[in-house]
Order: sequence, then structure tokens, then C-alpha cells
Amino acid sequence: MSLIEIRSLSKTYDSGGERVPALVDVSLSIETGEFISVMGPSGSGKSTLLTILGALNHPTSGRVLIDDIPIYDLAAERLADFRREYLGFIFQSFQLIPYLSVRENVMLPLSITGRSDKEQSRMSAEILEKIGLKGKEKRLPDQLSGGEQERVAIARALVNSPPILLADEPTGNLDTRTGKEIMDLFKSLNEGGQTLIMVTHNPENAAVSARTIRLLDGRIADFC
Repeated sequence: MSLIEIRSLSKTYDSGGERVPALVDVSLSIETGEFISVMGPSGSGKSTLLTILGALNHPTSGRVLIDDIPIYDLAAERLADFRREYLGFIFQSFQLIPYLSVRENVMLPLSITGRSDKEQSRMSAEILEKIGLKGKEKRLPDQLSGGEQERVAIARALVNSPPILLADEPTGNLDTRTGKEIMDLFKSLNEGGQTLIMVTHNPENAAVSARTIRLLDGRIADFC
């Protein structure tokens, strides 16, 4: 059984009284440990697909199974628990809390897990060391470079050890050199067994992944 199974997935939005299709009859399987890129022009459905995979956006029809769990059959409270247990999110804008330190930002997902403060501190220290930010735990986000802020966002997404990491244009706000460093980090994480799904417009980023899915007008146009 694949880690992720998408079956005949469609999503339609209401816009000014009209029904606008964002995804149309998408079916896809993703194995544990795969690194997948999702590409396509603006409006092709990339971000809609990512938010549906992230248990944030109910599809109009079709099914999404993760670890053989039909996630949109879950009650709202259980869906929130599932999201916390299975998924880590990385956004283009980092979404760090500016008045919290690096360590405090990374610890945010742990605050509702019931773990002790000592355990939360240990887990955050371990992941920060893993991604190259040891010694910067007490700094605020605005005391970091753009690449370092992205690493904090990655650490926050990984601190709970989720099976799946979802990234939406993770290098969109970074210069070329720093973007390459982040992609090298993603490659290293994937080589360690992490499943990654990344939306990107950058062919060089997509080349780092093992497989690229191209969307056009809400449909899968190509696999490579």
C-alpha cells in the first residue's frame, strides 16, 4: 500500500456565482520515502493539491488516503490530531513568530503534545543541530538571514518527526545560493527516509526530486 493514495480527486470553488474547477479527477500514488515535485503554471491547481494533502482543504469529490486512513472521513478534532501527527508544513513566507526566539518558534508544534518542557527543549535542540542552527537558539527571526529563517521553518515542521513534509515554494524568497543550500538540505532529509512533496516553479529545484508531477488546468498533464 502506498503511503498516499489520491483517488479521482476534484475540487471546485465558487467565484462570483460561477463554479471554477481547481482540480479535476486527479489520481496519484506516493510511496514512503519519495521526493515529489509538483509543477505547473499559475492557477493549475498546485497549491490546492498541497492543501488537500495537508488536511486543510476538503475536496469536492474523491478520496485521500494517507497510511490507509481516509483523512476526510475523520471528524474535525481527529483530523486536527492527524495533521499534527503525520504532516509538517513549510511555507514560502516562513511564518515565524517575530517576538519568539528560534528555539521557541521550533517548539510551537510541541506545545499541545503534553510533553514536558524538558522534553520539548531536548527535541528542539536536536532538530536545530541536525539542520545546522546549533548556537542560534536564542536569536530572534530578524537576527537571522533568509536562509537561516527558512531552516527554522524546516526545523519547526520536522520537530514532531512527521512522516510527510509538505513545502510550498520553499525557496521563493531566497537568493540562488541560499535556495540551493535549502534544496541540498531537502535532498539530505530525503536520503534519510523523509517523504517530501514540494510545489515549485523552479526546474532546478524540481531536478533534485525523484519525480515531477505537472499540472495543467487542474489535471495531471505529465509524470517524469
